[in-house]
Amino acid sequence: MPNRLAQATSPYLLQHADNPVDWWPWEPAAFEEARRRGVPVFLSVGYSACHWCHVMAHESFEDDGTAAYLNEHFVSVKVDREERPDVDAVYMEAVQAATGQGGWPMSVFMTPDGEPFYFGTYFPPEARHGMPSFRQVLEGVRQAWGERRDEVAEVAGKIARDLAEREISYDGGDAPSEQELAQALLGLTREYDAQRGGFGGAPKFPPSMVVEFLLRHHARTGSEGALQMAADTCERMARGGVYDQLGGGFARYSVDRDWVVPHFEKIAF
Repeated sequence: MPNRLAQATSPYLLQHADNPVDWWPWEPAAFEEARRRGVPVFLSVGYSACHWCHVMAHESFEDDGTAAYLNEHFVSVKVDREERPDVDAVYMEAVQAATGQGGWPMSVFMTPDGEPFYFGTYFPPEARHGMPSFRQVLEGVRQAWGERRDEVAEVAGKIARDLAEREISYDGGDAPSEQELAQALLGLTREYDAQRGGFGGAPKFPPSMVVEFLLRHHARTGSEGALQMAADTCERMARGGVYDQLGGGFARYSVDRDWVVPHFEKIAF
């Protein structure tokens, strides 16, 4: 039987309309329902072209047992990051601050007031590679919510305050100085892969914002080093397996450092 997402306009949300999970769209009624029931909110954020979003959906959200546990102990909210980039940005900031990394699917547990207290991205159906299973995460969050509610509320409040302070600092921040920009260029130079282009090792992501910075830096200062790093990286990407020679566009990243083996999830056309 279709859930509440059956009336959505987002193709990504419609992909989840037949899940046994009793999904809610992002709306005040979802949080009111969590308040009424006295349960936490589980927020899952993804998008249509996200490979691991589809994997987690198949492994967990289409599983009757997992869905029954979610429906009993949580109010589950599904968000399309391409439809609600504002929601995605706020909670991704929290995920990155707490874990040092981000990505999709983004999994966030929060109070009925929308204050997050536990984060993650993809969780497998069985524990592996040091990652807990999704069911273990659900059980741990449910137990903490039921037995240590005050502690959870304290953590959630602190995270919410930290996010508010970050927003204030962003709004009031000054433009970076020439010295800071030079330091940024120096850091990129140290990370630059002179043989293969790009920065760091595998997996290697198309560094669009970095390339833009390098081009702007060259236009502003005439730095040939900045231009060479940008041009060489773009050429290596265009000649590598991450570029779709037939349909155009680049895959989300290369699983190797040579740009040869793409992760089959295109992001640019």
